[in-house]
Amino acid sequence: MARAADVERPGAEHWVPADADVDALRSAVHDCRGCELWQPATQAVFSDGPSTARLLLVGEQPGDQEDRQGEPFVGPAGRVLDEALEAAGIAHDDVYVTNAVKHFRFEERGKRRLHKKPGAVHVEACRPWLLAELGVVRPRVVVCLGGTAARGVLGHDVKVTEVRGTLLTGDEAGPAADAVVVTTHPSAVLRLRGKDGYREAFDALVADLRTAAAAA
Repeated sequence: MARAADVERPGAEHWVPADADVDALRSAVHDCRGCELWQPATQAVFSDGPSTARLLLVGEQPGDQEDRQGEPFVGPAGRVLDEALEAAGIAHDDVYVTNAVKHFRFEERGKRRLHKKPGAVHVEACRPWLLAELGVVRPRVVVCLGGTAARGVLGHDVKVTEVRGTLLTGDEAGPAADAVVVTTHPSAVLRLRGKDGYREAFDALVADLRTAAAAA
């Protein structure tokens, strides 16, 4: 493995082991210095779920709880996702879940660590991990939870509102997956809880998950 001082530009490719299975990737990710986010984060957060899954979900990045516990989607947004999967008739244990960016980007405000959206440079730097996961798992359908996840999977920006819920295949799905469904991130639904529009947003997420599951 290359040392951080040997890296001429950001990018996890220097730390992604070749021909590795998911367990080997999960072990190696903790040494990654592909961008600066490893420094303030508690740890890298990799994935959860079977490496034989037909349905693979990609989120944005770990949140505060995920960073502390080392598991993806264990915080409040993860509970929304679990509820949506259940409503869609999808068993959580049958789904592989990961993030486009493996370290938590945040800003400190007092004792709190507030989410800060990863930049394009972070998504690109971390993309080799995601591509390696996709290459090992080889899911039938990838669900991108939000625009950051879509950039990581597709390799370019998309407007979630324009493509959400549509089964993208062929050139539209990009080189990393056979079929892709883009939808909103559960955190966006969570922000509406207790407000007008929550039920509609939740039902739309469930509908998109059903579209993906039917194709998987």
